[in-house]
Amino acid sequence: MRRQRMMVIFSVMCLIVLSTAAVAAGDFDWTGDFNIRAEADPSGFRARLAARFKIGNTEINAVLSNIERPADAYMVLRLGEMSAKPTDYVIKQYKSGKGKGWGALAQSLGIKPGSKEFHDLKRGNDLYDDHNKGKGKSKAKGQGKGRG
Repeated sequence: MRRQRMMVIFSVMCLIVLSTAAVAAGDFDWTGDFNIRAEADPSGFRARLAARFKIGNTEINAVLSNIERPADAYMVLRLGEMSAKPTDYVIKQYKSGKGKGWGALAQSLGIKPGSKEFHDLKRGNDLYDDHNKGKGKSKAKGQGKGRG
């Protein structure tokens, strides 16, 4: 009976941990595709980082050698940009708060998790230009049914 009770408690705790991780991952679900693309073309990814954040190989190497996944490297650079904090400071915060989530890291850097900028970041990245493909309104005017 005691063993069965422990198993139930353990199962419930696992479920809570997994559901919390799933909810947190849902906020940044674009990172999975981002990682696949970056890992498929590492030199292209490095070139995009350099161009987007106006940084050189030394800083790119410093970030990538301290961060596990490409999307995390992008997030560290982006949060540094948003908070006007040096990259090495953001990396230290990232490592010390690992597992707490991007919202907690943003807040520790002075970025409000509910801010417009943070919501934009949750919706996607600006490194790959097709991350919002198919979403939103068309820019073409006057084209549609009955025209042409």
